[in-house]
Amino acid sequence: MSNVTTEQKLEKRDIIKLFTHGCKPVSIHKTGIEYERLPVFEATSKAADYSSEFGVCNLLRGFAREENWDYITDDYNIIGLKQEHDTITLEPGCQIEMSVKPEFSIEALEKKITDLDKKLTPFLKKSGIALLNYGVSPLSTHKSIDLIPKRRYKLMAKYLWGILSDVMMRETAGIQTCFDFESEEDAINKFRIANKLTPFVTAMFANSPIRGGVETGYKSFRALSWLNTDNDRCGFVGQIDDNYQFEDYIDYVLQTPVIMINKNGNIIDVNGKINFEEYMDKGYEGYEATIEDFELQANLCFPEVRLRNFIEIRNHDCVNSKLQYSLIAIYKGILYNKHAKAEIEELFKDFTYRDFAELRYNVPKNALASKIQKYNASDIAKEILYIAEKALIENDRLEERYLEPIKELTMYGVTPADIILRNWNGLWNKDIKKLISYVNSTK
Repeated sequence: MSNVTTEQKLEKRDIIKLFTHGCKPVSIHKTGIEYERLPVFEATSKAADYSSEFGVCNLLRGFAREENWDYITDDYNIIGLKQEHDTITLEPGCQIEMSVKPEFSIEALEKKITDLDKKLTPFLKKSGIALLNYGVSPLSTHKSIDLIPKRRYKLMAKYLWGILSDVMMRETAGIQTCFDFESEEDAINKFRIANKLTPFVTAMFANSPIRGGVETGYKSFRALSWLNTDNDRCGFVGQIDDNYQFEDYIDYVLQTPVIMINKNGNIIDVNGKINFEEYMDKGYEGYEATIEDFELQANLCFPEVRLRNFIEIRNHDCVNSKLQYSLIAIYKGILYNKHAKAEIEELFKDFTYRDFAELRYNVPKNALASKIQKYNASDIAKEILYIAEKALIENDRLEERYLEPIKELTMYGVTPADIILRNWNGLWNKDIKKLISYVNSTK
């Protein structure tokens, strides 16, 4: 049977509309969160699986039945749940991700996550599963963690070529946050600033030093795994100057190899044989590129900051309770305040793209002990917190209180990983169960 389609040829101007449709008045700008955690069986400390009697699939099935959530399925397999705008979905190694509808206030996001946690906790206890606020699987490694039965993940695992891509897919958990923009100019300004901020914020929230039951020598092994996943589609997007436009980001996506395409639920394995620009120009095995194909391709690019019809900031370890809201508060204070954005630009004015890129490579190992030029990253991080706090006070929503948990660490040059390492080599005596108890968000 022929695959030839009659779809209208996709043009770049069609793609640009995806981004321009995201422009919103400042008065309705909101903030979002995607919150991943690692499920482990409390009895064994090993990663919870998908399909066993007390595995994650049955956990979701029971929760959906009692709380009236709908299934999200892939080829008849449960891969998540949804209720209106909120979702609970599974990442490749059974990591559980909560994504709630964006809100005007951090307090509203916190309330939603807290309410969801309260509803989910009885089902976790029944299954003997703990959800960990931690960045990498503390005991099980990818060799003993099966992929969930989602077709996309199998093709991703087959294609991604970095030496730690399996770690990234199966072992890691992070927190992402997203923000609106008013115009293309505003989007690019926020995109540029967010890219410069991420190495420092990644350092501040480093929280994955123990993996496979041993000390790794890295404060964020999760951040290291992203550096070794796929250079074509990870890391910094590029050198973002004053002339950068939506079209430049689109060009970045167009140049990335195509892993797969989805036609009416039929997943076609492309395995990097062509990039998306070639797919637009020539098609693939009789299929023509559509706007849905581009959206899938863009979702299979994993830069530190992803530009969509909103700004998505991605590379932070999952952290202990309350710190996740500190993370949101830092970015919200800066990105939603014109004075703060100007102060950050001034703070960073003498740093080059290469400086930020080198910092990003040093942060997984050294976190706040890294340097940028002659400066300590910890000192720059303190300035970032000062600017964010001042902006939140100016915004007059009392959201500066959410910075307190991270201020208690950063002002002393300490990260969550430093506290874990101190205890790991001290009171815990390298006992994995004590680490898991410490980062268990269900207690």
